Amino acid sequence: MVHECNDYLLFSRQYKKKDKIIEFIYNVIFLEVVVFLKKIQKIFADDSAIELPINIVVMLVVGMVALAALIAIIPPPTKNMAVTIDAVGLNSSSSLNPGNTVIVSSATANSPFAIDVELSVTDPDGYPVRDANVVLRGLGGVATSVTDDDGYCMLTTSNTSSGDEISLGANQNEGSMDLTISADGFYDYEKTDAVRVVRTT
Repeated sequence: MVHECNDYLLFSRQYKKKDKIIEFIYNVIFLEVVVFLKKIQKIFADDSAIELPINIVVMLVVGMVALAALIAIIPPPTKNMAVTIDAVGLNSSSSLNPGNTVIVSSATANSPFAIDVELSVTDPDGYPVRDANVVLRGLGGVATSVTDDDGYCMLTTSNTSSGDEISLGANQNEGSMDLTISADGFYDYEKTDAVRVVRTT
């Protein structure tokens, strides 16, 4: 009987110990939940925490409106350009030849050389396109110019002008240059092989 009482007392002590441990764990969890809930309450009560997302949304809306206004100001391209290459020739020559082909001697083609290109740009109704940016590129050279009030411009692939000289390779008998023109209110004009350079024997 005494032995059984001792067992019961030992069991009840262990049970009370386990109860206290479980109670302690519950208390810790409860305290953590309370602390977490208080933090959440502070976030919602703090105006500055809500201000940041609102500010971001406002800035995004203002930015989108400004971008839309900027896009609306830029005139959309509505017309095509008509481009005519009037004459071409060597920069050292006194006269240019009609068309788009430059004929060079083999002696000239052996080293870098410059060419001149005259062209005119008009709209579909035949009126000149002013202040169009014109770029001629190819054969290692480039020439840039802007059309005048008559829609006319002269391109020169010369180091002394706004360009770089062109050259044909040792075994290259012909080559070509590409033309790009852009102007406000017009679709960009691009033409590959716009100017041809041919070596003669």
